[in-house]
Amino acid sequence: MAIAEGIVVAVVAFVALLTVLTVLRSIRIVPQARARNVERFGRYRKTLEPGMNFIIPFVDRVKPLIDLREQVVSFMGQPVITEDNLVVQIDTVLFFQVTDPKAADYEIVNYIQGIEQLTATMLRSVIGSMDLEQTLTSRDKINTLLRGVLDDASGKWGIRVTRVEIKAIDPPKAVRDAMEKQMRADREKRAAILTAEGTRQAQILNAEGDKQSAILRAEGDKQAAVLRAEGQAQAISQVFQSIHRNDPDPKLLAYQYLQTLPQLAAGAGNTFWVIPSEVTTALKAVTAAFGGPGEDAPAGRGSGADKPSAAGSAEVESAAATAAVPAGQHAAAALAAAGITTGPAVTAQPGGGANGSATTTGAGDAPPGPAPEESSEGGSSPPETAGS
Repeated sequence: MAIAEGIVVAVVAFVALLTVLTVLRSIRIVPQARARNVERFGRYRKTLEPGMNFIIPFVDRVKPLIDLREQVVSFMGQPVITEDNLVVQIDTVLFFQVTDPKAADYEIVNYIQGIEQLTATMLRSVIGSMDLEQTLTSRDKINTLLRGVLDDASGKWGIRVTRVEIKAIDPPKAVRDAMEKQMRADREKRAAILTAEGTRQAQILNAEGDKQSAILRAEGDKQAAVLRAEGQAQAISQVFQSIHRNDPDPKLLAYQYLQTLPQLAAGAGNTFWVIPSEVTTALKAVTAAFGGPGEDAPAGRGSGADKPSAAGSAEVESAAATAAVPAGQHAAAALAAAGITTGPAVTAQPGGGANGSATTTGAGDAPPGPAPEESSEGGSSPPETAGS
């Protein structure tokens, strides 16, 4: 009896355990963004969706999980030959997503390996139609072409290629060295061009600055000269008005004449000099001021005492003329600067007299030659000369 009860308990326990195992095997929980294919007697039956799913235990077989999220696969070091026969190593990064779990499970054994081989094949096809320079500068074009080709080829596998990126392109070392030299030469060329342009701009700016400076300096000199001339004109005008307003006597004018004569000899290379015709009158006035007979002496004194006075006047005139012989400056301009008006000029040329003295020539219409001057006794006096 006890044996029978033990057998019954064991059977009940086995049935309970079998029931628990059956229940556990009939329930499958699939995470989100995952999928599992179910086979019944070796044939595809259905795909389990995320959540709780029920199957028939010991009849249905559940295959491994398939990730439905976007996946990233990196393929390292794919050797590719360019159009100009250069071997480059290209690293690619592939982004794909499983859209059909059934096709991804039953159409290809390993879709990761299949995508890798397909990427290498398509990469050689695309890069083979480009040279090295185009390969290095056309990454966007290569990515677009690869994505289109891989997406069409992997569509029957239930895979969608979302993006293909060229991670690195490594040309041979000799080519890299040549590219570095070319890049260095190009940069040096650009630097030289920029330096030359900077130098040109600097020279242009300096020239414009010099031009503006010269223009401003010339305008300043012009204004200074105008102001200086206006000042001199006002000074001369004031001196002229002052002289004529104060009405100076002949003695002062004669003294001014005598002060001007030494200035005519200032030039060392002058060969002739010009004096006004009033110098003789001024010398006579000076002689009269020192006690000699001048123009204002009464006529009719023809005694012998007048001759020494005339000789003294001639000596004064000769001394003044001798002091002014080397001069080459126009006396009229010097007298005009002092505000004194002069009459017709008398020109003296060296070597015109009998003894090599300077002979004076009047500026009027009278013919050259000495003009006799009647004395008080009715005779004629010797001609006036500028010096002996």
